[in-house]
Amino acid sequence: MQSTNTLRRAALALVTTAALALAPTALADTGHHGPAWRAAWAASPQSPTAPLGPNWSQQGFDNHTVRQVVRVTAGGTRTRIELTNRYGSTPLRITGATVARSGEGGGIRPGSLRHLRFDGRPAVTIPAGGTLLSDPANLSVEAFGSVTVTLYLAGATGPATFHHFSSATSYRATGDHRADVTGGAFTESSASWYFLSGVEVTGGRDTARRNGVVTFGDSITDGVGSTQDADHRYPDELAERLAAAGRPRAVLNHGIAGNQVVNDTTWAGEKALTRFRQDVLTEPGVRTVVVLEGINDIGGSTVDFPAAATPDVSVDQLIAGHRTLIREAHAKGLKVIGATLTPVKGSFYDTPANEAKRDAFNSWVRTSGAYDAVVDFDRAVADPADPGRILPAYDSGDGLHPNDAGYTAMAKALDLDEL
Repeated sequence: MQSTNTLRRAALALVTTAALALAPTALADTGHHGPAWRAAWAASPQSPTAPLGPNWSQQGFDNHTVRQVVRVTAGGTRTRIELTNRYGSTPLRITGATVARSGEGGGIRPGSLRHLRFDGRPAVTIPAGGTLLSDPANLSVEAFGSVTVTLYLAGATGPATFHHFSSATSYRATGDHRADVTGGAFTESSASWYFLSGVEVTGGRDTARRNGVVTFGDSITDGVGSTQDADHRYPDELAERLAAAGRPRAVLNHGIAGNQVVNDTTWAGEKALTRFRQDVLTEPGVRTVVVLEGINDIGGSTVDFPAAATPDVSVDQLIAGHRTLIREAHAKGLKVIGATLTPVKGSFYDTPANEAKRDAFNSWVRTSGAYDAVVDFDRAVADPADPGRILPAYDSGDGLHPNDAGYTAMAKALDLDEL
């Protein structure tokens, strides 16, 4: 029987109404007769590509089990996952899936494994362009606990929708190992996430329906420069800071390395003006969004790494793009916090023209009043003796991306009252 829940991501699916009707589980936040689901972890989907290093997206999978470890920032008594075939060209068959509490490496905690179902069935086919949710699993999770999602893909998937830069390790095995407790069969690894775009929870002590935060942006939100498998991206640090202050809430990371506000690229996702509606405005339980994006618009026309240079973007075009994001967020009842762009001196974006644009844009963020609030990430990580440059103690080494200490400084710059 077709699921009776309402579809939550019709716009995201980008398929016909008939195709969407095939989705076995609805993408609904909550109804008057159901539980309030809250997003606990998220990653923005991307089309298959490999400019930043090898991954499994372009070849896809065939008789493989993929095991992925994510850390949630909200807890609950039941859990469900979101899977996406947004950029697939053919239907995606998931032969089976499990969820468990994470163990060491590719292992899971004994006794925590739950077999997932999709509208009551163990297998599911996701239409090309589609996204769906699993049925709820009776797996309780705590905030800052790690969850392991395992997918068995018996047939050839074709190129895979994925998230390129995860700062986390995913694992692959040949054959069906979805129920393995140990990670011994998972002899291959990758620093990307595949098909998995969300983890949601319900129940538990946190019953508020709308107190989540989405951090939206590019590589600096995505966590480039942070330590692998350590969860030191600035959104992670923000979630920990909120919890330590007695204000726990989910913080969702919707950054994509290289992403731009105005331009689509072949390797860094659809432009923010497109994906904001799909990635941010459909998240359940969210109240606030922090927007940090624009440095790739400014610098992308002056470099040809890792792909061809993108069209020039003026400060006025960038501002117009941000005003559109603000309007769309407000129309959904979200509060929007605007962030200044961090320093680039000494990086491959370092030119006088780019610095002039960055300064002009940051001045607009600070003084225009367009945003509901402002966080000055620029000043939070800049070297006081050389404000155009990241403080050496905060520099990951490329003059552009912060290290763990820099991301901690960014998280501390946010006014928790504004959230």
